[in-house]
Amino acid sequence: MIVSISDNDFQIEKGDFEFKYQLDLTSKLDLSISEFDQNSINEIVLWKVNRYVSLSPDSLNHLNSIDRDSKSLDIEQTKKVLTCLLNTKGIQLPMASTILRFRNPHLYQIIDQRVFRLIYNGNVLKIKSVNSPKNNEAQILMYLDYLTDLRCVCEKFKIPFESSDRILYMADKRVNKQSRLLNY
Repeated sequence: MIVSISDNDFQIEKGDFEFKYQLDLTSKLDLSISEFDQNSINEIVLWKVNRYVSLSPDSLNHLNSIDRDSKSLDIEQTKKVLTCLLNTKGIQLPMASTILRFRNPHLYQIIDQRVFRLIYNGNVLKIKSVNSPKNNEAQILMYLDYLTDLRCVCEKFKIPFESSDRILYMADKRVNKQSRLLNY
């Protein structure tokens, strides 16, 4: 049974005045007096879909330590950056890999369900949403293995690693268009 304001016993309670959603971003948007620009709109959209992520200065420093032009993967640096990212509320491995991919596509590619199932014979990418150091370590190792396997796929099919996530994503959409993905 759905309750509405038309119901005789409907009341507003004290707790209804305590809006606790995306506190930092809500406050930022509420207090903004500047003209809207694309960044403002992006933040509003991110607020609405509950996807706003705020990285700590330490996490940003680690992320920015990755050389944009490097062609050589530094495993220890990658582990540190991923640990910082995965310890950030709202970031799981697919988002962390997306951030890394835009930092340096020569080293990193996005891990997502489509490419994962294409590479791993239909197996589905499962990321536990509980952020714990042990789970983060397992996710980091899985991502590093994924990058290695992705490079092998790129060699086999003669596709550039820098755009392999996009090429294989589109290939999966074509060949697996009848197969549903998790949470889609």
